[in-house]
Amino acid sequence: MADHIVFSADKVAVITGAAEGIGRACAARFASRGMHVLMADRRAEKLNEAAIEVRAAAASSAVRINTCVGDVSRLADVEALKALAYQEFGQVDVLMNNAGTSVPTSSWGELDNWRHLIDVNMWGILHGIQTFTQSMIDQGSPAIIVNTGSKQGITNPPGNPAYNASKAAVKAATESLQHDLRNTDNCQVNAHLLVPGYTYTGLTRQRVSEKPAGAWLPEQVTDYMIEHISRGSFYVICPDNEVTSEEDARRVLWGAGDIAHNRPPLSRWQGDYNAAFAQFKPTS
Repeated sequence: MADHIVFSADKVAVITGAAEGIGRACAARFASRGMHVLMADRRAEKLNEAAIEVRAAAASSAVRINTCVGDVSRLADVEALKALAYQEFGQVDVLMNNAGTSVPTSSWGELDNWRHLIDVNMWGILHGIQTFTQSMIDQGSPAIIVNTGSKQGITNPPGNPAYNASKAAVKAATESLQHDLRNTDNCQVNAHLLVPGYTYTGLTRQRVSEKPAGAWLPEQVTDYMIEHISRGSFYVICPDNEVTSEEDARRVLWGAGDIAHNRPPLSRWQGDYNAAFAQFKPTS
């Protein structure tokens, strides 16, 4: 199966959160394919270091790697990113709204952390959608928008409700975006929801210094994303070294069953349902 045309030489990718982790890995992989890349992040020093690495991975000296320092939670910064992309390249074939963050929250308290998470994880992606989509449609050529979500935005595990809520909003917004794009006349832009599994990124390194055995590397997520977008998948739900795709599906279907069967929310983590979840085998 051939890769999607957007992942080919001379196409242009704009990636937020590109200074490390999945964004950095995608930038390097795209450059190795001959794509031009505009890398965006709010951390200038880390971004410049990443750009040096990405330039070294480029397929040839003709590949252009540009950077833009900005904060996706500020609409003006995302508008400046778009202006730079079209000024430098004249088109955007791949938009990766990837920037994200995590800080501790609880259901009540830490209100500033709630605001920060939603500003970055939700509004950052909405700013990208609002700013780039129409111009990408107007190009009249195949293009994709990839929004980075999280399994926590789907199964909603206890522990960080603001992070879960922000990523649940990304899921809902991206589903609606894909529906609207496919029902827009003469539109060649599609949307995809990237849902990494356990991945050794900057957020993981805040908790552990060495890569855990169960985690994937960002490069593995990148390759899985390219493969499954090329297959036409909207939901790119990555497994890892601990959780298979089959187990992900089981968890998702159990969570939906909380609604369908009027169980308590998050019943998978409630002792009364432990045995039932352990025996749960979804029908195919």
